[in-house]
Amino acid sequence: MSVLQNFAFRLCLILFDFLPEYLLVSWLMNTALSVSCPSAGRLLRALLVLLTATVSINAYAAGAAAPEEADALHQALAKHLACFPISLIGYQEQKPMLATREFCLATIYLELGARPLWVSPDGPGDKARTIVEFITRAGDEGLDPVAYQLPEIMALWESRHPDDLAQLDTLISYNVVKYIHDMSFGQLIFYSAAPELFTEAGNVQFNPVAAVEACLATDDLAAYLHALAPHHRWYRDLKVALARLRAEPEQTGWTVIDNGPLIRPGDTDPRVPAIRQNLGSQEQMSGQDEPSRIYDEGLVAAITAFQGRHGLKTDGIVGPNTLAALNLSKADKINIVTANMARWRWQDHDLGETFVMVNIADFSLVGVEKDEPVLALPVIVGRLRHQTPVFSDTIKYLDFNPYWNIPPSIARDKKLPALRENPNVLVEEHIRLFSSWQEDAVELDSTTIDWHAVTRGQMAGYKLRQDPGPWNALGQVKFIFPNHHSVYLHDTPARELFDQSSRSFSSGCIRVGSPLSLALFALKLEDASWTMEKIEAIVDSGERRVVRLSTPLPVHLTYQTAWLDNNGDIRFNRDVYERDAALLAVLNPQ
Repeated sequence: MSVLQNFAFRLCLILFDFLPEYLLVSWLMNTALSVSCPSAGRLLRALLVLLTATVSINAYAAGAAAPEEADALHQALAKHLACFPISLIGYQEQKPMLATREFCLATIYLELGARPLWVSPDGPGDKARTIVEFITRAGDEGLDPVAYQLPEIMALWESRHPDDLAQLDTLISYNVVKYIHDMSFGQLIFYSAAPELFTEAGNVQFNPVAAVEACLATDDLAAYLHALAPHHRWYRDLKVALARLRAEPEQTGWTVIDNGPLIRPGDTDPRVPAIRQNLGSQEQMSGQDEPSRIYDEGLVAAITAFQGRHGLKTDGIVGPNTLAALNLSKADKINIVTANMARWRWQDHDLGETFVMVNIADFSLVGVEKDEPVLALPVIVGRLRHQTPVFSDTIKYLDFNPYWNIPPSIARDKKLPALRENPNVLVEEHIRLFSSWQEDAVELDSTTIDWHAVTRGQMAGYKLRQDPGPWNALGQVKFIFPNHHSVYLHDTPARELFDQSSRSFSSGCIRVGSPLSLALFALKLEDASWTMEKIEAIVDSGERRVVRLSTPLPVHLTYQTAWLDNNGDIRFNRDVYERDAALLAVLNPQ
């Protein structure tokens, strides 16, 4: 034992002689969580776990009037807590409390009196049964009951031996708080595995003690646990889709279709029968015993509709992307749906009745009023290198005929090379140059500067601002919801890009097709007197005008690769940022 460890241990023994146990527990807990020295923190947390057992034993050994069976259960629980591996306690320094089972349980049982929470000598209580029912049905939410130790719980369920009951109580405690966390904030496994990829997943500040207290306090635990899931229709629809996919019969005759040349209408190709089979089409050339190899009109129509359901270009041509969608197995589709349900759990659970929602993967935007979509528009999202983030916020104001303050990264990476080629480029693009980003910056003549002598770092110090007009990169209007991502919705003069089926062209912001329709949607919610003519008059004036919303409009940036359409059909979309693949790699490691 080191000098530090010996000192801390002796200090704890001295304090134990003079302080009531509950004060010593409180001191150890607060000190263990706040101490800056890693070695001291590990030791204090180890003593905290051991003290849990001491408190439990002392609390019930003194109660001579307690029934013998209850006393045996309490002592078994104390022994079980005391057996936690001390070497794992230091894990808390790098991981959230929920990720450290032993420290999590020590905290719960210390705070709540070191007593059995869910079981008695007669076995599991009513709340234990409710918890197990929800864990058993976790698969309905796209979760795996095994992740909540259901087999281990059920193996101890019928036992009445004190040691087994003690272990069962702690199993239920840990897994109910884990279930509550995962349903409320998304599975912590994603953040723990790759925090840089899944920054939104989980809640590292989650309080397991508060979760247990809520379970113990409620008179209707089933209602409490049921209310944890997202409330909106998109999540509920995915639950329906998941149940439907699982209920489908196993695929017969399904096969992986080989890549090869493009298959155009009228072509003959040996892969056509497999395409028919995977598509579910039974069409065959009349009078032939073997499936036709001709890519005929009926199959073209079926493929075109299939492409539309999968966010693909609806040209009827079977290429690599269409083949990839045709090669999705039943298991693949189930995995995609569960991945989308996982993402929804770490976003806002209540989207509201009226809001704007962007589906990044589908390049689409919907305006929802009173829980019904009333507006649908195409959007352009960030490139793979500049991905549009997923988050929720509120639109505070609309900026008509806006200026565009060019980000320093674009000034450095794009405008500086362009200026070295053509010193007049800023003038030609109606961009003004200012000496800095400060309020007292002066305007400079960009044509008189030797841009070859300007470094990239110096370029980032200049402020470049594009004037309003048809040339402005933000178009006629932008929709501002201040956020640390510096992302917003806006118009664009590059209207031709909306003709593309895959529209990831921006630097992260979302460009909106028919932005004035979105403006009308937002403003009419504020004041029914707004009309398209009034909005067009503002735009035609050429003058900048900011219209603030007295009631900010919720906006949700989402990434959905599976959902139900208005006909109740399951839609799948391309994983443009490969986020499904990364998420499923954590859920289903090979």
